[in-house]
Amino acid sequence: MAVNAGEYCGFDIAIEDPGILVVTFNRPESLNASTAAMKRDLVELLTQTQMDDRIRIVLFTGQGKAFWAGDDLKGYGGESAQVPPIHHGHHNAAGTYNGLRAISQAVNTAVRNLDKLSIAAINGFAIQTGFSLALACDFRIAAESAKLGSATLRFGLLPDEGGQWLLVQHLGVGKAMDFMMRKRIVDAASALDLGLVHDVVPDAKLMEESMALAQELAQGPQVAMRMLKRSILLAADLTWEQSLDEIASKTAVTDHLPDAREGGVAFIEKRQPNFNAWLEDRAEPSVEGPAPWDSN
Repeated sequence: MAVNAGEYCGFDIAIEDPGILVVTFNRPESLNASTAAMKRDLVELLTQTQMDDRIRIVLFTGQGKAFWAGDDLKGYGGESAQVPPIHHGHHNAAGTYNGLRAISQAVNTAVRNLDKLSIAAINGFAIQTGFSLALACDFRIAAESAKLGSATLRFGLLPDEGGQWLLVQHLGVGKAMDFMMRKRIVDAASALDLGLVHDVVPDAKLMEESMALAQELAQGPQVAMRMLKRSILLAADLTWEQSLDEIASKTAVTDHLPDAREGGVAFIEKRQPNFNAWLEDRAEPSVEGPAPWDSN
């Protein structure tokens, strides 16, 4: 399965070297507010991305004044070019439950389940579902003009796409309680102080800086990085002993991959390692004997 470069509902895609998938939300007239069809297409795209060896990094951003400003409460339908029409739910209690589990919550689950690293380049308003998607990403870079928050209580609604869990992971219970109950929407500098974003850059530099990060991550040893991502996400829910066993089982794989041998050889030869031969159709490093760092 490969990422389909055709039309999607609510966003465009492009693939930049070396394997950076750029997803740009393209409904600036509605501040990129989401529809059910947009979310369904996102889930399909992310499923394809997981299976596509060409893709190493996923970068999300938005057109206009918003990254993703919540759900489109005026028109939650939309048409998908990838899948046939289906009702979005919310017509009754059971429909709301099913719609959330199958569509809205599935987007953030798909982002978190990606082995490949993800970056949110937050160019403006990241509110409610857009805020949660940014929190689900592995890295967040915000433009100076960005505004971030949940604020669902302003409409008497809940952060039903998993926003409460994601915010607790980033802020802890006390700060997450204050942030959500007081309906906070913060500027980029405040988001940086809270630890909600990794960096704040001038608006004109957002994509340049985000792509530079994507390039850096894309050049790293992809198998080891994907395993480490999963290990980091699991660590919060594991005991010390469980985390040791979990990382040991992954290390039993990564220590015997060509990237590990290349990393050791590059260190000895005092040069930058040339990882990911399996992705670039290059020959594996030809070094006889045990790995250079193996003293056992």
